[in-house]
Amino acid sequence: MIDSAILDQLAADNRRDAQPAAHRAEASLPVVDISRLGGGDDDRALFAADLRRILYDHGFFYLSGHGVPQKLIQETIAIAKQFFALPEQDKLEIAIVKSPQFRGYTRAGGEITGGARDWREQVDFDCEEGAVEIGPDTPAWKRTLGPNQWPSALPELRNVILRYQAEVTRVAIDVLKAIALALGQDENVFRPLYEPRPRQHLKIIRYPGRDATESDQGVGAHKDGGLVTILLQRERAGLRVQQHDGSWIDVPPLPGTFIVNTGELLELATDGFVRADIHAAVTPPAGTARSSIAFFLGASHEGTVPLVELAPELKEAARGLSSDPGNPLFRDVGMNHLKARIRSHPDVAKAHYADLL
Repeated sequence: MIDSAILDQLAADNRRDAQPAAHRAEASLPVVDISRLGGGDDDRALFAADLRRILYDHGFFYLSGHGVPQKLIQETIAIAKQFFALPEQDKLEIAIVKSPQFRGYTRAGGEITGGARDWREQVDFDCEEGAVEIGPDTPAWKRTLGPNQWPSALPELRNVILRYQAEVTRVAIDVLKAIALALGQDENVFRPLYEPRPRQHLKIIRYPGRDATESDQGVGAHKDGGLVTILLQRERAGLRVQQHDGSWIDVPPLPGTFIVNTGELLELATDGFVRADIHAAVTPPAGTARSSIAFFLGASHEGTVPLVELAPELKEAARGLSSDPGNPLFRDVGMNHLKARIRSHPDVAKAHYADLL
């Protein structure tokens, strides 16, 4: 069972979050109410125009009206706290280095971003699926397909994570439909990218305080590689987003919302009209900790990313790709995915992909 004391604390947190806005950090990004997608034709048109401006200017926004039950959100936060409170030996039972599929637990300092250690402990999950039979001619990215790891000390983790993952997958697909409308496309224009089955990558994350780390890098500056990210953050601010002029803004939690950002695959598909913005997370103050849950909707690894034919005025405004020359983007989705995982987890790469290094 999920620890009732943790659920009681989360309820207290929700009461605190409900205080007047004057007592909370101001939102630094626009808020998008996704429920407007279900309105009449006029409201949908206004919604699409608003979202189009946001996508071009930001690439990040708060999402309200998403319909994910608060009870499920609380259960997911609570079960993640229970996992991170387990003895280290129980967490290491599902160490990520045991998984050729890059699924499982990583100690703080175990993932690399921008060549430096990220000071966060986390568990990576993906689609719940069987391993693929690998032969001499099988593409290397197919080795990343396979089962998640689940801790025997907390068997209820599996049920809660899979239920939450199903809900945020639905939300992410709704966001993709909204983005399609904002770009003047049929709402299902991106469907070939996530069918027959969307790629689901979810992380539960705990950032220890600065006294338990070697730097302020909770996670280094980077872009997300998929289609859409749905981030739930609690307790305190830590996320920072780089604006187009190079300045950085803090993105505090906003009760009742997720933070959404667009990934590199959408940048590829729209020739940079929709941008994948650089972002990072800083470690919290000494003596504290911070948690978050990040979900990344990716494209089917078997596919390639097409170039969407935008209307002339949008095509003219497209800025082209902003890819890092040291980290090129490929339209081959599976290759992109494997490249990113190998860069982030050199220990897993050494254990399972030495032939590619």
